[in-house]
Amino acid sequence: MTPTPLGWLGIIRLGLVQSALGAIVVLTTSTLNRVMAVELALPVALPAALVAWHYAVQLSRPRWGYGSDMGRRRTPWIIGGMGVLAMGALLTANATALMASSSVAGIVLALVAFTMIGAGVGASGTSLLALLATRVTPTRRPAAAAITWIMMVVGIVITAGVAGALLDPFSMQRLALIASGIAMIAFLVTLLAVRGVEGEPAPAADPAEPRPAFKAVLRETLADPRARLFGVFVFVSMVAYSAQDLILEPFAGLVFGMTPGQSTQMSGVQHSGVLVGMILVGAAGGMIGGRGAGWMRGWTVLGCVGSAVALSLLAVAAAVGPGWPISLTVFGLGFFNGVFAVAAIGSMMALAGAGPDGDEVGGREGIRMGVWGAAQAIAFALGGFFGAVGVDIGRRIFAEDATAFLTVFAIEAALFVAAALIATRIGRAARPTPSAFTPVRGAEHVQA
Repeated sequence: MTPTPLGWLGIIRLGLVQSALGAIVVLTTSTLNRVMAVELALPVALPAALVAWHYAVQLSRPRWGYGSDMGRRRTPWIIGGMGVLAMGALLTANATALMASSSVAGIVLALVAFTMIGAGVGASGTSLLALLATRVTPTRRPAAAAITWIMMVVGIVITAGVAGALLDPFSMQRLALIASGIAMIAFLVTLLAVRGVEGEPAPAADPAEPRPAFKAVLRETLADPRARLFGVFVFVSMVAYSAQDLILEPFAGLVFGMTPGQSTQMSGVQHSGVLVGMILVGAAGGMIGGRGAGWMRGWTVLGCVGSAVALSLLAVAAAVGPGWPISLTVFGLGFFNGVFAVAAIGSMMALAGAGPDGDEVGGREGIRMGVWGAAQAIAFALGGFFGAVGVDIGRRIFAEDATAFLTVFAIEAALFVAAALIATRIGRAARPTPSAFTPVRGAEHVQA
């Protein structure tokens, strides 16, 4: 029996899970890291390394996706992953407090905590995307992508605002209390949001049917040219997308002489543009429907090209300096980033259940989402590192800030252009030969 497609209420409920996920992640990768670097006066490289480690752990996403594919339901993986994530957040708060008295013990505990955070994000996030891919109709996918990601941004904004207000006057006890409250609320929201949303479980598999091994399913996924090409697209585009995260505000301060308050406001302008871009694609998709993979591919290419143009203008702004309409340029970058993000997620939903010939093939959405999620995690880790280190190297080579930022922005623009070119080929990859794409059937693929 084919499960009933998700209605708008079901999509919003899953968006609440994204909000909860974003709330915990922003607490652990932003607030707690700031405490390590400022209040505890630890090297800035420490929190940066911990964040990079949580991305590295997300290389396990294909395994989590495979697990949800082989099971009859995906919601247990979402709940279990969120539980591990919440416990990781609590452990991170305790590790941060422990660093004040014993830095070595605190760092060891933080490493365990960030391992849990990476695993929790991987398990819950991958299974959530797989559930959306399998239960949202093609015409609603653009709007679903917009709704869930906008709700994640809202969850991040609310958490940052509330936690920031409650943390003053700062103490480790207050930090632990706030972290506990956010983790508990996020987990309860997840429990309520997913309750009954998946409907009846799928029919049990025939016990005599051999269960394909993880390695065999992974090889099958990587052998599909469409899935492999989309993974390359995700990696290239996300490196470009994330490379400006850590350098945009320093750019505003060093080149345009903005105060911390002014650069923070500029960051708000960028995020406003992101939301407008997301809403535009979501609304357009909701009103006129997805109209096939070509429609979504067009929006993806537009987002990449527009982002490349905006980054090129930022490179020009670095050369011109004060007097350039920097806020308008940053808003444009955010807008096209938002268009790109929603269109790419919508394309991901569409391709998750598609076979090498474009036909719908169920039961592999989780591992595909896992492969692409792993590519995204690597890209985010490398992108932030590339942006920051690239500027530092550029400042040494060129002996001036403007040229260093100009060079990095230009490279990012080129990466977005490359991503746009790759996006035009998605869905048009040649079918593999039988030897390159072997269905996982038979006793030789039985799970050990």
